[in-house]
Amino acid sequence: MRTISVIARKGGSGKSTVAVQIALAAHLRGRRTLIADADPQHSAGTALEVRQGLGPEVALTSGPELYQLQWEAVRSGVDAMVIDTPAVVGEEILNAVVLADFCLLVVRPTYFDLAAAAQTLHIVRPLKKPVMALLNQAPAVRNGVEPAAVNKALRALAAMRLLVVPATIRARAIYQQAMERGLSAEETDDAAAAQEVADLWSYVERLAFPPRVRHA
Repeated sequence: MRTISVIARKGGSGKSTVAVQIALAAHLRGRRTLIADADPQHSAGTALEVRQGLGPEVALTSGPELYQLQWEAVRSGVDAMVIDTPAVVGEEILNAVVLADFCLLVVRPTYFDLAAAAQTLHIVRPLKKPVMALLNQAPAVRNGVEPAAVNKALRALAAMRLLVVPATIRARAIYQQAMERGLSAEETDDAAAAQEVADLWSYVERLAFPPRVRHA
């Protein structure tokens, strides 16, 4: 089993939406998936409660309970555990980082999100966990030109020596509409959003589930 922790110190970054989209992407590709909702607001769990039909398993939990939850998930044959963390730096997020095989730091292209990301890295890096940034709620490309805010954010993340997932999630109303129904963007008619999520999962899957090396 692989554990993916979705983290962000800044509230409103869209962290829970990203966690749900990742969990659903894994589920739709046949991986038995558990979303561990350790955010006290339980937005991820609430979204998936209203989902019609099969979907990821959901556990409303907290930081200290994550260790037991991960152990039980391994025993029961879960393939992917996605942890949605609170937007604070404390025991909840520390436990999630310690347990993670891979951390996804959700960042909007704003000054305050970037400042929060820098502070979060001071905590994550000493734990020596793989971490990458995901630009979320980014403004749309216009006439083939990336908005200045996105380019500025990319330069700031590069200055932090933080790699960025080569799949940007744009500011689209469909993501909130999908959350209200417990859906993945891939299950909607919005082809652009569906492709964004597919590209995100394709990259995360390569990092979290590297191919096994076969020995002669």
